[in-house]
Amino acid sequence: MSPMPSRRPTARDVAAELGVSAKTVSNAYSRPDQLSAELRERILATAARLGYPGPHPVAAGLRRGRVGAIGVAYANRLSYAFDDPVARALLAGMTSVAESAGAGLLLLPGSSDLEQRIAAINGAVVDGLIIASLPDDDPLLRAAIARRLPIVVVDQPRPVRLARLAPGIPWVGVEDRPAAAEAAEHVLALGHERLGVVSFGLWQRPARGLVDPAAQQAATYAVSRDRLAGYRDALERRGLDWSRVPVFQGVDSTPEEGEAGAAVVLARTPRPTALLCLSDRLAEGALRVAGRLGLRVPDDLSLVGFDDAVPTAAVLGLTTVRQPHRGKGEHAARVLLALRDGADPGPPAAPLPTQLVIRRSTGPVPSA
Repeated sequence: MSPMPSRRPTARDVAAELGVSAKTVSNAYSRPDQLSAELRERILATAARLGYPGPHPVAAGLRRGRVGAIGVAYANRLSYAFDDPVARALLAGMTSVAESAGAGLLLLPGSSDLEQRIAAINGAVVDGLIIASLPDDDPLLRAAIARRLPIVVVDQPRPVRLARLAPGIPWVGVEDRPAAAEAAEHVLALGHERLGVVSFGLWQRPARGLVDPAAQQAATYAVSRDRLAGYRDALERRGLDWSRVPVFQGVDSTPEEGEAGAAVVLARTPRPTALLCLSDRLAEGALRVAGRLGLRVPDDLSLVGFDDAVPTAAVLGLTTVRQPHRGKGEHAARVLLALRDGADPGPPAAPLPTQLVIRRSTGPVPSA
């Protein structure tokens, strides 16, 4: 067996073997147009014989002022990015723009250990960061700002909060409050007055259970806070008492959390005739509970989701709020790449559009 080399071969070793400069060796990899085809072939053949793999990609990127990677930081587990159709669409949008610019994505998922999360942000070798759906009080955002890299925020924190931390951070998202109000107004127009709500977490470490209006308004996740506020707006315009609406907080946006929440809310007396769910995945779980209870949707129970997640919402026939998940990712990546390149990203983006999509999961209030 051949002995292991005592050290990694370098460009200088290749240069010394051929009697050329280390810069010439580097050009064989990064600027081949500067060399004759014959010389480049000799350099590559000698490098292969000596075991030199070429310039280290990170070091080469740092010399160029970029490394070709965009960091994506968000609050959820890495597995969630592949399980959730909304997260997949968001990342697909980012990837489609990044790869056309020769860049890739580095996923920096959430962790229960704050020190690990901040270390991941501080150690990420990236040209910029897309912050996706962090709570208002997450120290991760301050750590990202301290790196002085280009940053774009998707969904949350909201622009008002961002302006307090650092001026000029671009934001991409939708207006959740009026969109949620439109969804609630739809079921109210169908005659429903007994409503229930199934929500994902209101803050970073949520506990399953019913939450009162004070807790709802104190939510540090702006999306949760604004969607609940939108539902409340619609009810109060009808003269209904929001404090009488049971709101269940789950720990995540999964069908299992939707089942847990719907089971609690539908056990109330009198039972709600309509459920408003903060996501389609929560609504998917609520549909399972309705089936177990023998409730027909929409004859006995109307159900509304949020997101229009593909293909979940259409397959289940969910009435829901459509928002452009892939478009969010595309826009965020375009703005970040412009900032990376020192180009003008343009004026602050207006909120992206939403649309209420009415399907077969909602109908008139059941007759007494």
